Order: sequence, then structure tokens, then C-alpha cells
Amino acid sequence: MNIEQTALNQIATSLAKHFDSLYYVEIKTGHYTEFLPTQMFTDLQIPKQGEDFFELAKRNINKSVHPSDLEFALRSNDKDTVLENLSRNNTYSVIYRLVTNGRIVHIRHIYIMCDDREHIMFCLENIEDDFREKEEHNKNLQSANLMARRDELTGIRNKNAFIELSGSMDKKIGSGEQDYPFGIVMCDVNDLKLLNDTRGHSFGDETIQRASRMICNIYKRSPVFRVGGDEFVVVLTGDDYQNREDLIEKLREETLANKKSRSGPTVASGMSVYESDKDSAVADVLKRADDLMYENKKILKSGHLIEEYRDMDKIEEIIPDERKRLLDSLFGALFTVSGGGYVYLNDMRYDYSRWSLSLIDDFGLESEYMYHADRVWKDYIHPDDQQVYNDAVDAALCGDAELKQIFYRALKRDGTYALLTTRAFVLSDSNGDPEYFGGIILQQ
Repeated sequence: MNIEQTALNQIATSLAKHFDSLYYVEIKTGHYTEFLPTQMFTDLQIPKQGEDFFELAKRNINKSVHPSDLEFALRSNDKDTVLENLSRNNTYSVIYRLVTNGRIVHIRHIYIMCDDREHIMFCLENIEDDFREKEEHNKNLQSANLMARRDELTGIRNKNAFIELSGSMDKKIGSGEQDYPFGIVMCDVNDLKLLNDTRGHSFGDETIQRASRMICNIYKRSPVFRVGGDEFVVVLTGDDYQNREDLIEKLREETLANKKSRSGPTVASGMSVYESDKDSAVADVLKRADDLMYENKKILKSGHLIEEYRDMDKIEEIIPDERKRLLDSLFGALFTVSGGGYVYLNDMRYDYSRWSLSLIDDFGLESEYMYHADRVWKDYIHPDDQQVYNDAVDAALCGDAELKQIFYRALKRDGTYALLTTRAFVLSDSNGDPEYFGGIILQQ
């Protein structure tokens, strides 16, 4: 064995740790020698030595390279292309797929110009394992990025995703783009804290999920984001933007139906559209939508919804927010000491009351907040017990601070009568006038 052959063998042994196949090619004649045996091309039966390496490579590429990569591989292994690339850099590489031994394998093909400028080394490396590992890493990274932008409870986009979208929208606004129509719908689930406190967080979570589905089902062509515990944002574009008035009307109709039937979430909503002459950022549009949402929220919480009154007398005065907050505070204190019974409390000045959610569910009342609730509740009392109930209430309102315990039957949602006992009370103001009427109802 001559000195050159010995040196080449040593080089091949060194490179064997890194490559799966290595060919030493004389540029002028195309004569080649394989220095690393390979399992990748056993089905091609390539001789260990031969002439016209580039023609041999062309034939074998047509037999072994994946059809989608064939044109690229042929061009990359063309003799003129190889020499042109190596004239600029002594080493370069390409990646393509082989179909060998019945499976697809990613390989890296490395071309090295030898120092004598008369020979080229062609090195083939099987990178299938590295490729799969990188592919899995990228998949996990994409999944992590997706999860970082998804709300865990509802599965829709979260606040991070909304911030990103707002940033890209602000760039369009800042560019002075004139034709950029979009709108914002701000939504808020009513009484979520109350639901969590009285029915448990699992019930509150279910309410959020149902609200999310309701909003997404209405705004099917717009991205919906959960940006807070009970807050959602819809960015209106395209058809949803064109039909925005109809869609928000549909959202409010479903909310009213849910509030009336107690069968779904009540969602306050407000909508605003981008106005190029006054808005410098998405935040400006969002602020207007948020303000309108709170106006809608007040209407929903006031109970001043004509659909709920049926043939009741027209309400002359709506309970002020401050007064309603006081009612909620007193109701909370009464609920705390109720010991598991149904609780009700009426502000007699406005004839506005609040009732336990459990009573609403069991008996099918329309809302936990009601005007003229005494008239509503009387409709549920058994006809034979009406007089007992009326006499007891009259006695309390005429001066008895505490209503004596009475028993009566009331009609439940399922059509059966429940035997109830009630102990009520009257709270008077500083002038001695009755101000609040409330109590605890227990089912026997």
C-alpha cells in the first residue's frame, strides 16, 4: 500500500465516527474510491471503485432520492455546480431525503475540496434521528407557544394572544392605513363572584365555559379572547363586522332568555367600532366598548327588563346602584347565618328583592333580583295556604318586628309541592318606617 493510500485510510478511519459513507473522487477523471462501507445503499450495489463518479451519482440519485427532492439533489450533485460552489468555499452541504431499504431517511451531503485542488471528498451522513429529534422539539415548542396563548379553562385565546393581536393592529393604525374596519365587543359574565360564593367554584367555572361557548357560537368568524376571570373580548372583522348590529342583538336576546329561564349565563355586552379620525390605538375602541358594556350590565342587574314583568304594574322608580349594593351587603350577611335555608330580602322603598339562587333553581323563578317579588312568590303558594301566608305577612308589616313561624306549601319546578316553613323579619329606618322585609325559608 503506497503512502497516499495509507494517509487516505487514516483520514477515512477518523471520519468514520461522523459519516455513514465517504467517497474520494478525482476531479479530472471522475475516478472514485469508497472508503466507508455503508448500509444505506446496499440495494444500489455501488462498486467500491469506479470511473465517472458524477454520472454514477446521477443514475443512483434517480433511483434513491425522494421524488419531492429529486430535482434539488440532481442540481446539487451536478459536477459544474459542485465545482462552482467549492470555488467560493472549500466546504458546503445540502440536505435531502433518500428512499432506501424501504424507508425514508434524511441525509446531509457534505462536499469537501482537498488541499491539492485535484480531489473532492463526498461525505454522506444519516441525520434521520437528529431530524426527528429536532422535529419533535419544534412540535413541543409550537405546542408550548400555543398553550401560552390559550385559556386553559375555555380553550379559546387568552389575554397574551389579545395583547399580541392588539400590537399588530396598532401598527396598522399607526401606519395611517385608511381602510381598516374593525370593531370590539366587550363581554362580562354577570354575578360570577356570587356564583362562586354561593354555588362553588366548579359551578362558576362551568358558567364561564358556557358563556364562552355562547359568545363563540354567535361570533363564529371572529377571534374571541378571555382576558380576565369573567371578561371576554371579540375582535370583529369581515362578515361579523358587517353584521355586527344583528350579532350583538342576538347575544343580548340570548342573555335575556337565559336570565328569564335561569338556564344559562347572563352576559353583559358593549360594542364599539374603530374611527380613524379619533382612535390612535385599539385601546381607544376597547374603552368605549367597555363603557357601553357597563351600561348594559347596570340594566341587566337592575332587573328593569320588560320581558320579565308580564302583567305587573309599571315600575315607577329604579333602585339606585348604591341602594342595590346595600341590599347585596345585607343579603350576604343574612345568607351567612341562614344555616342552609333559602334566603330572601326585599328593599321595601323600591319593592326590589334578592332571592337565593338555590330557591330560583328549585322553584323556577325568573331571577334572583326582582321587582314586586311578593306578587310573584304568591303564585307559587298552594291555594289552600294563601290565607295563612297573607295574614302572616300583613301582621309583620303592621308592626310585628318578627313574623311568627308559619307552614305552607309551594310549587316546585318539577310540578310537586314542597312543605316550607318561614321565619321572617322587618327592619325599620330611623323614623320607624318599614325599610327591609326578609327571612329564611326551610324545606321540611
